[in-house]
Amino acid sequence: MSSKSANGYTINNIQSSPPTSPRNRQNCRRRLRRRGSFAMLHRRNFLLLVSVVYFTGLISCVGPLFSLLQYSALATGAVYRSHEIFQKLWTDIEADNSSSIQLSSVWIYKRKLKEQRPCSFGTTALTKDSPGANLYLIVDANGGLNQQRSSICNAVVIAALLNATLLIPRLEFHNVWRDSSEFGEIYDEDHFMSTLKDYIEVVKELPTELMERYDSNISNIQNLRVQAWAPPRYYLEEVYPVLFKQRVVRISPFANRLSMHLPSHLQFLRCISNYEALKFSLAISELAKKLVKRMTERSSNSGGKYISVHLRFEEDMVAFSCCIYDGGQVEKSEMDVVREKGWGKKFKQKYRVIAPGLNRKNGKCPMTPVEVGMMLRGMGFAKDTPIYLASGKIYQADRYLAPLRKMFPLLQTKETLATKDELAPFEGYSSRLAAVDYLVCLFSEVFVTTQGGNFPHFLIGHRRYLFNGHAKTIKPDKIKLVTLLQNTSTSWIDFKDQMGSMLAESDRKGIMVPRAKKSTRKGSMYSNPLPECRCLWESKRSTNRSNSYLMVDH
Repeated sequence: MSSKSANGYTINNIQSSPPTSPRNRQNCRRRLRRRGSFAMLHRRNFLLLVSVVYFTGLISCVGPLFSLLQYSALATGAVYRSHEIFQKLWTDIEADNSSSIQLSSVWIYKRKLKEQRPCSFGTTALTKDSPGANLYLIVDANGGLNQQRSSICNAVVIAALLNATLLIPRLEFHNVWRDSSEFGEIYDEDHFMSTLKDYIEVVKELPTELMERYDSNISNIQNLRVQAWAPPRYYLEEVYPVLFKQRVVRISPFANRLSMHLPSHLQFLRCISNYEALKFSLAISELAKKLVKRMTERSSNSGGKYISVHLRFEEDMVAFSCCIYDGGQVEKSEMDVVREKGWGKKFKQKYRVIAPGLNRKNGKCPMTPVEVGMMLRGMGFAKDTPIYLASGKIYQADRYLAPLRKMFPLLQTKETLATKDELAPFEGYSSRLAAVDYLVCLFSEVFVTTQGGNFPHFLIGHRRYLFNGHAKTIKPDKIKLVTLLQNTSTSWIDFKDQMGSMLAESDRKGIMVPRAKKSTRKGSMYSNPLPECRCLWESKRSTNRSNSYLMVDH
């Protein structure tokens, strides 16, 4: 039997079925309702299962975090007990006069430079092209002294890359460092310009006609926002077209705006900028020269050699670290005020997790003066070792410096070496004071770094550059140190054994050249000038030209 559907299609061999009875229709509805109930139950069970899995996963992720934070407060090395251990061991420390190290024989390892390709001096770097006289680059160097230093070196590279004339870099004022110094008050402008004259042109002012176009206000010049760690290609493709069209561009902020890894001819410009062109101003150099001389005179018992320690236990550093020491509620209240004043609500944001115990256990807390003293005495440095302490204003100085002075009575600072009249022009200028510290540390026989940051990063590299490739730096293993300084049952003999190994490791690492030939953010040419600055270094040695920083016979 065939029939036609309403849309015209033919349906063949379909037999009509008899109509269903009312009872059959009821049974069918019951079966459908049961199926619907079962389906709904399955859906509910599925959603319940998903919810259970979700919350189980959430607990499994969050649980370890809270466990970690709770554990960190009790874990070995997480609690500050250094003063307590010092009191326990002081009798042994005071009585210990054995195995004292002479400063003239601290460093055992010697640099053995491998044979390298010969340097063709004079053709190593870029040479200046003339068209750059019509294009001008302005940068605002932000941050502290050495972050600004990095920005200045990068500005030289970018000016050469873009064939532009560089305006003397402007130093940005920051509410933490609070230093309003200009470039010429920290560095020797004329020396900077003359050292770089074969590579780029540097000027102190923009042409009058260009300034008039912007109402004699540099802030009116278009500011380009450049991505962090930008490669050279970025500047050629993104910045140069704007520069070529407008003749002048300003980049602010400029910190970390150039890749660490550069072609050798550009890296050379970083080397010559950092190690030769950036000479501190006459005022800073003269004061530092006096302090180095006085420090040398007071180190007659060690042949004029002394130790320098960069101590980062200033109030703002302690606050920023969020570490807890032994000051109780008074310390907590004071640190809260400092954080609020310096960084606003940054430390109160919901996503920010503050774990003081974990910070200390991971070696991220600033070392206290007593920890520095115990470490150095443990390494074998005698009580009469002369020490120069480079630092800002120490947090609760009288209290925290007392144990260090007890262990090393010949401790000096710029405040004890210089007169009030000599320091007066530098008061209120943290970068200028840091520059004085930098130079006094540069010429010490031993440099001790106690916290990361740009100051030791640059200084270690500068010491390598001056001292035949050896950093002559003690860089403590702070993770190991905090563990030792929480163990109240430790003996002075055991502690000394561990410190001796730590000194030997610093000596070994002091001559190491990084395996990677490329500069990275952690292992840059600022801390490891060899091999990337080797040609510049050899040119100075081959021509017997004294480095501009060598102010005194040392």
